[in-house]
Amino acid sequence: MSFLTGFFAVFFYVATFIFIAFTGYKIVQYVRTPAPLKIPAMPAPLTQGGVVVRLIKEVVLFYSLFRSNKWIWLFGWVFHFSLFLVLLRHFRYFLDLSNPIWFWVPLIQPFGKYASFTMIIGLTGLLIRRIYVERHKYISSPSDYLHLILLLFIAFSGCMMTFVVHTDIVQLKAFIQGAITFGLTSTGWQPIPASPILFLHLTAVFLLMIVFPFSKLLHAPGVFFSPTRNQVDNAREKRHIAPWAAKLDATRQP
Repeated sequence: MSFLTGFFAVFFYVATFIFIAFTGYKIVQYVRTPAPLKIPAMPAPLTQGGVVVRLIKEVVLFYSLFRSNKWIWLFGWVFHFSLFLVLLRHFRYFLDLSNPIWFWVPLIQPFGKYASFTMIIGLTGLLIRRIYVERHKYISSPSDYLHLILLLFIAFSGCMMTFVVHTDIVQLKAFIQGAITFGLTSTGWQPIPASPILFLHLTAVFLLMIVFPFSKLLHAPGVFFSPTRNQVDNAREKRHIAPWAAKLDATRQP
């Protein structure tokens, strides 16, 4: 096994462990954080079914952002939907083609291939917003720019490998399969393709995975735990009483 193959295999393990472990930790923390007060953003749904519909609209359509700012919504939605297609396209690298695969995997390939261009367009618009829109520039931290630059570099390097400097995809898939199985299959470890643009692409991807649990990118799972979005508007029907108030009421009972 060459040095580069071992290096990127270890890098892959470290990035995956940090991403899963710390993101999982934050999700558990979100679940355990009490939210006793009713603070849903109005107009709020009156039933649990309405909450589900509201969350679907937020996650799929970015409904509240659409209502507040149309051009930011356009760039944000284009980027996120393009990223979704790109991730689905990359799913093939983790599948064993010797077994039957889901029908949508080959169908999604051309859509994910060209979604990288719209992903770049969406990210560019969001980066311009951070730089030139004063109210967004004022609240932007260095990490906000880092995320956008990393994502832009990932999208751009992916386009380069697909359309300009072609990478041995078959060999790359073999490397990923070997890394996933820890080299324990009959094929064992496979060398990573000798492609500088691939090395840069993977480095940016792994770095993004490492910073994900410690950044604002946690809004991805966090939106499901936002009290302003996941609460039913039933403050009158189901009143919350603070523990100290409940004890006080109990002492006043005759």
